[in-house]
Formats: sequence, structure tokens, C-alpha cells
Amino acid sequence: MNNWQNEWWKQIEKTAAEMEGFLTEVGETTELLVDEVAENVGSFLAQFSTDWADEVEDFIHNFVDVIVTTSDEIDAALSNEWDNFVDDDFTSVSYHTPSAKSHPACINCANYHGQVYNGNLLVCAMHPHGYEDSTCPDWTKE
Repeated sequence: MNNWQNEWWKQIEKTAAEMEGFLTEVGETTELLVDEVAENVGSFLAQFSTDWADEVEDFIHNFVDVIVTTSDEIDAALSNEWDNFVDDDFTSVSYHTPSAKSHPACINCANYHGQVYNGNLLVCAMHPHGYEDSTCPDWTKE
């Protein structure tokens, strides 16, 4: 009866030794694999960051070149028109008051603008040229 217990313990010890050897081998292999992956990922990231930085730098240089070229072309195209530009075209503003004869639907309306820009009257945002009828549907008390 004593013999089977000894055999059983020997088998357990043998199994434990084989498992220990197997797990040690797995650990060493895993360590080698992790080192190799880390090295490959490191070299990939180094190459990627260099390529990416070069791409961004090229893009920025090209973008700046386009902006400079375009702004030079716009300046050249508009230079003749800017020579004839008079700032008074936009600063000459007068006010027109609504009356019974001129825009009666706008009298006492909060939306009435009444500014004349370069000879053009802007009555209000809803009806830039004024409302044709005597009562406006957008009239709001001042």
C-alpha cells in the first residue's frame, strides 16, 4: 500500500518539475518576444515621427507659398481698382425720416433704419426698399 503513495508523489514531483521547466521556457520566450516587439515598435515610431514631421513641414511650406502667391495676385488684380477707391463712398451716410408721403407704413416702427448709403436708402432689413402698402406686417412699436 505504501508503494502506490510513493509512485503518486514521484509523479506529482515529475509533473511539477516539467511544469516549472515549461513555464520557465514560456517566460524566456515571452521576454524575447516582448524585447523584439519593443525594438520593432520603437524603430517604427522613430521612422513614423520623422516621416510625419517631414509631411507636416512640407504641407506648411506649401500652404504658406499658396497664401503668399495668392495674396500677391489679389493685390496685383485690385491695385488699379484701389487707386480709384474713395473712402467717402462708404462713410457718406444720411438719415431719412418716414412721412405720410414717403414710407408711411414705417412711421414709429422699431425696425425702421432710414439710412441713406451712397444715395441708396435702406428702409429696414425685412423690406430694404420699403413696404408698398400703408400697413406693414412686420411693423413693431418703437
